[in-house]
Amino acid sequence: MKTLDLDVLAMVVAVADAGSFVRGAALVHRSQAALSMQIRALEESIGKPLFIRAPRSVTPTPDGQTLIAYARRMLALRDEAWASLAHPEVTGRVSIGVPDDYASSLMPPVLRKFSANWPKVEIQVIGLPSSALMPLLKDNKIDLACITRTRGLAGEFIRFEPMVWAAPPAAVSAASGREIWRERPLPVALFGGGSVAHTNAIQALERAKIAYRTSYESPSLMGLCSMVAAGLAIAPLARCAVPETFVTLGRQHGLPELPELEVVLARSARSNRPPCDFLADQILAELRVQER
Repeated sequence: MKTLDLDVLAMVVAVADAGSFVRGAALVHRSQAALSMQIRALEESIGKPLFIRAPRSVTPTPDGQTLIAYARRMLALRDEAWASLAHPEVTGRVSIGVPDDYASSLMPPVLRKFSANWPKVEIQVIGLPSSALMPLLKDNKIDLACITRTRGLAGEFIRFEPMVWAAPPAAVSAASGREIWRERPLPVALFGGGSVAHTNAIQALERAKIAYRTSYESPSLMGLCSMVAAGLAIAPLARCAVPETFVTLGRQHGLPELPELEVVLARSARSNRPPCDFLADQILAELRVQER
């Protein structure tokens, strides 16, 4: 490899954004093996490692950060050039509702690419829980919503997202001398009542006959993560939203498995406009995983 292949640069950026080779491969719709092979070949070609590989995460090296900065500019220029030639002139505004956990993990690459492809379309992102976004769709106050499917919600399937128990970093646990997930009642930090994640977690704990106490409840992902990072609770989170420094727990730690979340794209009646169609297509193209 004697040139910088844009497709390989897109893989490097995807891994940096996702914090892992597995999630990065999903972002660019490649297998983990193929992505790892391409990045390894690039590293061998330039004679420098681009990532520090840890068991649960990867972090760019200083050389990796330098290349990623150039890669973002090169990929943005490619997308801009393509948009200027291939896309019709489209203007307007799209409002999309996204819960915190999806907004922080799934949406940034989608919105970044959409903005490059359709630079004259204004995007408004409304960050609210799925249960709060459904009435906004019904009342035509937002155009689109990338949310968790609940009973009675019509939406186009995007993917199943696993849920896991997120626990404090090992360093925090060691410093405090606590393995908080062993405590009974178990301290949990939960999204507000009415959320599917909240209901799934409570039902799983009750089925497993595990005593628990709600130490924190909030619609904010940042709030839940703050409690977990402080070593005061564990939290049931979509796997895509778990910070890379956290530990994920499961049956081997005495905790019940959690049902997957079904992520869907829902549209309001007023969304029958080209800008909304293009953003919906971008979301489905970037995030969809084949339904089982």
